[in-house]
Amino acid sequence: MAVRIRLTRMGAKKNPFYRIIVADGSAKRDGKFIELIGTYDPLKDPASVVIKEDRLKDWLNKGAKPTTTVASLLKREGLFSKSS
Repeated sequence: MAVRIRLTRMGAKKNPFYRIIVADGSAKRDGKFIELIGTYDPLKDPASVVIKEDRLKDWLNKGAKPTTTVASLLKREGLFSKSS
């Protein structure tokens, strides 16, 4: 079971809002997930990223891999680097 840290889409049509979740790699985008660890709102200026840092570090230590989009969001917030 490959665990991934990724986005799941919420919100209305043309009004996206995303949750940052930990999920099994084979689960559907908006399907079952293990834990909700944050949110991302791209419509705010600047875009808003709220994340539970302790839970993120715990999952990264357990071997969860962030998707490229989540990794770029975390790098922008200063919470993730390639060496982590």
